[in-house]
Amino acid sequence: MCGIVAYTGFRDAYPLIIKGLQRLEYRGYDSAGVALLNNDLKIYKKAGKVAALVDFAKAFDLEGHTGMGHTRWATHGEPNDINAHPHFSESKNFAIIHNGIIENYASLKQMLINKGHSFSSDTDTEVLINLIEELHTNGNYEFEEAVRLALNEVHGAYAIVVLSKLHPDKLITARLGSPIVIG
Repeated sequence: MCGIVAYTGFRDAYPLIIKGLQRLEYRGYDSAGVALLNNDLKIYKKAGKVAALVDFAKAFDLEGHTGMGHTRWATHGEPNDINAHPHFSESKNFAIIHNGIIENYASLKQMLINKGHSFSSDTDTEVLINLIEELHTNGNYEFEEAVRLALNEVHGAYAIVVLSKLHPDKLITARLGSPIVIG
């Protein structure tokens, strides 16, 4: 079972997110990752334990007051660094963390490929973030509306958190059939 931790506020997000992920380790997982927003959107992820992510991330500037973290249990795509969450959209303007299964990801992925999108992972999650970006950029929908419309196209269960460097004041979360706790 995987877990999600997100934070926005005045404190540094990274230590809070890592502490949250460490508290979720008992649930079992195969990889871990963090996205941080500080003028730019950065993702750090690693197959293996949260400790491997912490060791890997030591080499980077981990500043940011908004961020999200994830421990993943693979459902689509093998456990590796590329398939670990969070996932960027193709432009790297958006990032997502997702628990659950998108049952119709293959048809959505093909539709996006037909529109010129490419993918770097084998996950259903990367399909969703690129659909959000497609609706925001080419459909001219606001961030929240693009997320809502993308989720209307999805069949399955999910709990998600979405960040965008184009909208640094927003952290969007949604769920259907999967639990999420905010507070």
